[in-house]
Amino acid sequence: MPESAYGPTNQCIGLGKVLLDRGHRVVFAAEASWAGRLEPFGFVEALVDLAEPDPEAGEEAAGQFWIDFINQTAPEFAKPTRDQLATFVQPTYAALVDGARYAEPRLRLLIAEHRPDVIVEDNVVSFPALMTSDAAFVRIVSCNPLEVRGDDVPPVFSGYPTADRSGWTDFLDEFDRVHADTWAQWNAWCQEQGAPPLPPREFMHASPTCNLYVFPRELDYTDARPLDDTWYRIDSSVRETDEDYTVPPELADRPDGSGLLYLSLGSLGGADVGLMQRLVDVLATSHHRVIVSMGPRADELRLPDGMAGAATVPQTKVIPQVDLVITHGGNNTTTESMHFGKPMIVLPLFWDQYDNAQRVDELGYGVRLATYSFTDAELLDAVDRLLADTALRERMAAIGTDIRARDGLRKGAEIIERVGLERRADS
Repeated sequence: MPESAYGPTNQCIGLGKVLLDRGHRVVFAAEASWAGRLEPFGFVEALVDLAEPDPEAGEEAAGQFWIDFINQTAPEFAKPTRDQLATFVQPTYAALVDGARYAEPRLRLLIAEHRPDVIVEDNVVSFPALMTSDAAFVRIVSCNPLEVRGDDVPPVFSGYPTADRSGWTDFLDEFDRVHADTWAQWNAWCQEQGAPPLPPREFMHASPTCNLYVFPRELDYTDARPLDDTWYRIDSSVRETDEDYTVPPELADRPDGSGLLYLSLGSLGGADVGLMQRLVDVLATSHHRVIVSMGPRADELRLPDGMAGAATVPQTKVIPQVDLVITHGGNNTTTESMHFGKPMIVLPLFWDQYDNAQRVDELGYGVRLATYSFTDAELLDAVDRLLADTALRERMAAIGTDIRARDGLRKGAEIIERVGLERRADS
């Protein structure tokens, strides 16, 4: 059961397809707007509403609820991360826990119907039905792993440096202030459904036996925040279901000294047409070529000569062919860029994207820019500087080779398979 946004769902599709190819039956309890999008891969769709359906609504885009939610709250993304705790993070958690409460009866029915050996959840809030059944329970963290808190790592959602603790306490105090009531009510409700108490500040339970997180070793925080032996890192989880992509001839045949860039703010960030158009317009003044993932409002964007794009592009087939990725810092795009050895310019919008942007910048794998206040010169200089840094590009290529050799997708699928087979053998 993935969270309804494209990032977690695509990540689970990748793992699920490997399990399917290994002979297992894979059931997706995805949110209802994904109807018809999972079955073609060979999965069983056992879909779940997270709110009362609107009988007058037409067919929605996959994850439409979150696209709408982001559109409504986008003005908050220009604020400092501390201020977003009250205006974005808390309302997001409130919406997520409301959805989990609504889905609980349906999930219990689905579990009784399908009788799974192992249940896998990739989300940021608990669904007690999933973890209190007779099946083995595996949690996936496909956000930045600061979601697993520790005293010696920055607070999740802050985007604060690891080397400067001056703002950590204040940020955590503000988190506690704005989330106290929501967390207390959620903790009580989870226990009423049979789940154990939640750790302080956390809205999601860890599995007592098996937890996966998707993050490259080269970016990880384990030196500062060691994890116990129930946690397994998979360095990347790059799905193999994307169709092939051929770079258009007008972009492939580019002048000497120009690079090929990939621009994506993800399925949610791409809904900010003003920001997307500004990025397009600034990059159009350079001599570089650009492939653009235009997002859900693609028909409102204008691409000049030297650029090509579509509402969605097969990202895992595009990134290997480009020289530089300009991204919002979503965990999928961040880990995929590392997987293919590409430096990044990161313009974070919300949630863990600030943490990924900061980590990429402070470790020297790219540049973090202020998403709504960068100057044209800052963006263009960052592009030229990263493309001209031959040592960095060679270093990133070597890192990508190492990450691909670690084959996180199959490692993750094999761990899930082992957990399920062990539970079946014990039952």
